[in-house]
Amino acid sequence: MKIILATHNADKRNEMMAALADLNIEILSLEDFPQVGEIIEDGHTLVENAKIKAKAVFDITGIPAISDDTGLLVDALDGAPGVYSARYAGEHATYSDNVNKLLDEMKDILAQNRGAQFQTSMVFLNNDTELMANGIVKGQITETPKGVGGFGYDPVFYIPEQEKTFAEMTIQEKNQISHRGIALRNLKGILHSYLNHPQIQENA
Repeated sequence: MKIILATHNADKRNEMMAALADLNIEILSLEDFPQVGEIIEDGHTLVENAKIKAKAVFDITGIPAISDDTGLLVDALDGAPGVYSARYAGEHATYSDNVNKLLDEMKDILAQNRGAQFQTSMVFLNNDTELMANGIVKGQITETPKGVGGFGYDPVFYIPEQEKTFAEMTIQEKNQISHRGIALRNLKGILHSYLNHPQIQENA
């Protein structure tokens, strides 16, 4: 089976491809399908946005798609930026723009109140079959960026148990504990059953 990863984000695509490498499927990316332009993510939840992306890619290509949407929920900001994480500092914000806005919003927040969590909702879509999985990881927002790896908010998302930010981890280390890694492992379990018994899933 061929599956398209429904994202234009090269960093996210690389993480997902690494996590799915052991499945017996051919993994494609949107780089292989230039006819799929930018997809408007106007859902009100992470799940809605993931479904929007998967359906758009499947409708255009006719190939099963896996998509995700991820949000950073900061306790001191009442769950912001949440579903707006990728565009927290504006529609065309860079990673640095979003991080800088977050740190500015939290400049007066004490260390013990800087708790946050990353949430990922992931969707696989093929014809009438829709499989979903989620992943959550808790951490803290640092006062300054640390590390040069990862992407997005990784330099300021600190995992106390690891004593590292996501940006200080290798992609393998991050995939073991991250929200996206957890969602991918959850989806892989469901997807494995579907690939081996698709008729059961479709008739369920």
